[in-house]
Amino acid sequence: MNLDVSAELKNLSGTLDGIEAVLDIAKLRADVEELSEQAGAPDLWNDQENAQAVTSRLSRAQAQLRHITGIRRRLDDLPVLYELAEETDGAEGESALADADAERESLRKDIESLEVRTLLSGEYDPRDALVTIRSEAGGVDAADFAEMLMRMYLRWAERHEYPVDVYDTSHAEEAGIKSATFAVHAPFAYGTLSVEQGTHRLVRISPFDNQGRRQTSFAGVEVAPVVEKSDHVEIDEKELRVDVYRSSGPGGQGVNTTDSAVRLTHLPTGIVVSCQNERSQLQNKASAMLVLQAKLLERRRQEEQAKMDALKDTGSSWGNQMRSYVLHPYQMVKDLRTEFEVGNPSAVLDGEIDGFIEAGIRWRRQQDAAR
Repeated sequence: MNLDVSAELKNLSGTLDGIEAVLDIAKLRADVEELSEQAGAPDLWNDQENAQAVTSRLSRAQAQLRHITGIRRRLDDLPVLYELAEETDGAEGESALADADAERESLRKDIESLEVRTLLSGEYDPRDALVTIRSEAGGVDAADFAEMLMRMYLRWAERHEYPVDVYDTSHAEEAGIKSATFAVHAPFAYGTLSVEQGTHRLVRISPFDNQGRRQTSFAGVEVAPVVEKSDHVEIDEKELRVDVYRSSGPGGQGVNTTDSAVRLTHLPTGIVVSCQNERSQLQNKASAMLVLQAKLLERRRQEEQAKMDALKDTGSSWGNQMRSYVLHPYQMVKDLRTEFEVGNPSAVLDGEIDGFIEAGIRWRRQQDAAR
């Protein structure tokens, strides 16, 4: 193993040491042990809501511990791979060395991603995320772009094996969607995806323009933390307008013969949410209430942040338009805050957005430190 490789492995080990200290591996192990005891209690399921909370927390803690210990084990095994490569002659040795180099590069990226996780220290960062996508200016192209963004985030979640619940999809008449709301269930999903909030812009030759002209369209992304019991987000039924209607699919086609879809309007704030993906009106109303509570919680968080900014005599560091996806006359996706860019829009729109997310988290940490 040459000196450069040895030095990099030492640096990676030092970085991982720091990450393990920040994430407090000893406490994480203790949490897993304690939650395992709670999950094994014979009367656990007497309270189903508490049981679901315990098993969910246990699953997440176990997954996080497996991820970190797995990276440490891979890093400890890597010198052995290099030793075996050096002891093997010919083409087989070259292949073994290439495999060791590939594993080193993979480990470097995984440790960098884990390091970004340590920057998520906000009150709600560990929560699940509730994502809402809306088409904005640009007509049918904007609706199509909104659907492209929804697919991008669903593919990102799929790549990471994060479960997703789609609560509502409002299809546009010609193509695409007017809006969609879905929850991503993963440790630190809110902290991770919150940097995606803002206006996204698409520049391309419109497939809906008979003259093949270039079109610029916009879609908005909102991200809110999923509400927990401790948040005390209470909603007075008197402040709600409840509308029921039939669920619809693409092109306005009805997909249900009963009025099972539910739309809630919170009169004091004007926030409107809807849910049509459950089987019954009661289930859709319960899901819509969860979405409304999450949006009210995020509104409260933003108001508290605005007060903090005002006290520090500084405005919000968030610009509304945050990313451009250019498909013509050249190919590029660029974040307007971090300057991070990729020359392969197809890969980005297929869910490869970790680079943008990590750059966004680092950028936000810098902005917070400068306040």
